[in-house]
Amino acid sequence: MMEPWELVLFAALGMLVAYQQLRIYWIGRQAAKREELFKIVTENAADMIALVDMKGRRLYNSPAYKRILGYSPAELSETSAVEQIHPDDRLKVLAAAREARESGVGQKLEYRIRHKNGSWRVLESAASTIRDAKGEVARLVIVNRDITERKRAEERLEHNSFHDALTGLPNRRLFLDRLQRLFARSQRSPESRYAVLFVDVDGFKAINETLGPAAGDQVIVEIGRRLSACLRTDDTVARSDDKAPLGEALLSRLGGDEFTILLDSIGDPSDAMRVARRIQAAVAEPLLLEKKEVRTSASVGIALSTTAQERADDLLQDAEAAARRAKALGGARCEVFDEGMHERAVSRLELEEDLRTAIVERQFRVHYQPIVDLNSQQVTGFEALLRWRHPEQGIISPYKFLDAAEDTGLLVAIGHWLLSESCRQLGMWLTRYPTRAPLCMTVNLSARQFADPRLIEDVRAAVQANAIPPRQLQLEMTERVAMADPKLTSTVCAQLRRLGVGIILDDFGTGQSSLCRLRQFPVEAVKIDRVLVGEMLADRGTCDIVELIITLAHKLSLKVIAEGIETAAHRDRLRKLGCQFGQGYLFAQALDAEAADRLLQDAGSQPQANGAAAK
Repeated sequence: MMEPWELVLFAALGMLVAYQQLRIYWIGRQAAKREELFKIVTENAADMIALVDMKGRRLYNSPAYKRILGYSPAELSETSAVEQIHPDDRLKVLAAAREARESGVGQKLEYRIRHKNGSWRVLESAASTIRDAKGEVARLVIVNRDITERKRAEERLEHNSFHDALTGLPNRRLFLDRLQRLFARSQRSPESRYAVLFVDVDGFKAINETLGPAAGDQVIVEIGRRLSACLRTDDTVARSDDKAPLGEALLSRLGGDEFTILLDSIGDPSDAMRVARRIQAAVAEPLLLEKKEVRTSASVGIALSTTAQERADDLLQDAEAAARRAKALGGARCEVFDEGMHERAVSRLELEEDLRTAIVERQFRVHYQPIVDLNSQQVTGFEALLRWRHPEQGIISPYKFLDAAEDTGLLVAIGHWLLSESCRQLGMWLTRYPTRAPLCMTVNLSARQFADPRLIEDVRAAVQANAIPPRQLQLEMTERVAMADPKLTSTVCAQLRRLGVGIILDDFGTGQSSLCRLRQFPVEAVKIDRVLVGEMLADRGTCDIVELIITLAHKLSLKVIAEGIETAAHRDRLRKLGCQFGQGYLFAQALDAEAADRLLQDAGSQPQANGAAAK
């Protein structure tokens, strides 16, 4: 028989086991109720609820995912929790999950997720953690709310606060913000220039009164579209449909028929004038309203950034003042606020128009400056120099038009003509004087020509068309052009050398080319700049530089040509230093084709000095 104390102990153990079983049963019932409750809540919730583990695997997705994003539970179970998230937002979501795992505290965030149809929805997400028996975070419960429509409404509100309701263009608020940014930038970097254009539509009031406000709105919308088409992506055109002041200190107001334009990064006043002319041409195109043809014009005021302006608003006031002046002078014209700038801008545009006319009407001529062997005094070749015979102004030096031709890209066409004409003339001389020593022709290349992919083919065609030995054509580039893009220079020069054409580096000694780069360029001659030649007799240091250039060139097996030889003393000093060739008005000025031909006829005579400028 069991002792009494044994009976008591056995009964106690039985009660303890029964308690544990009851506790386990109770906990199971509670867990089942919680799971049932969780299922009831999640399956009926409007928001999407997900349960994921710490590796990002989906453990559960509520039915709302199907309704909102189009994915079935089976489709979601086949992918990770981040696969549908926008690539730009994934790091943000993963960082939030990592922080929740480490801190045990979830955070609220917004991210984009792909709908099954391919569109993107914006979700607002809040996460909470579930810990395991050890107290460690084991799962995340994520509640996602679709806020796409709310975000779109916010974006529309934001857009409307910065854009004109009628045209969709930036309004005065956005325009002034961008103007202030450019003003601040120019204060830090004065070389960064910009301009403001004030555009006033002429006769808009009459259109409004005659055809009605609805037609007037159509005109404004169409003009806004045309103005936008005239600009680059970095420029800004703005419009305001009210008469409220633009700022407390700003007198200017933008009316319904007035636009402002901000031109970023302009190099010259003529750039702004060119845009203004383009705008006027676009506005002047007829509009068709209610089967009626309506014509408008625009008065444009231009103000250019300067270091004298103290506030961004000043530029807008100046542009408006210039527009008012254009209006007062009859409208349909553009005015620059500063008279001097206006005259320069107009002159530049007139020059560009004259250049285009000159190309069409063949007003250009080639003059030829002899290149002389300093030892034998014989002509060994010519440098082809461009001249413009203007019908009203006579012969115009290239110094007055080359920059404009280069900026507008016209110099490529002009340079192509110069190359063809020079090769044609050389071909004639080689045929006419077959017994004289080989005669070379040097033709200058501009930066745009050098970068033109058609250059090699143009050179090949010019040489073949005129039966010229390629070695008797030499193309000349300045040190500045060569160093603008050393890799391109090396490539193009190598291609020209394969054709057999020679390369001369002009203005040597005044630029910044390194000796290492010089060795990489396959040139056969260098030209000593006329400035160095002109100063070498009066300045010992300059003379040393000239001597150094000649010595360096000989070390590299290059020929040396000196420009600007004006006196016999220049010639004698250069010859003593070892310079082989020279040009300048000691020998001859730049001659037209007939005069150069007469020079060649007297093959045995030495060229005589004269006093005309060579180049």
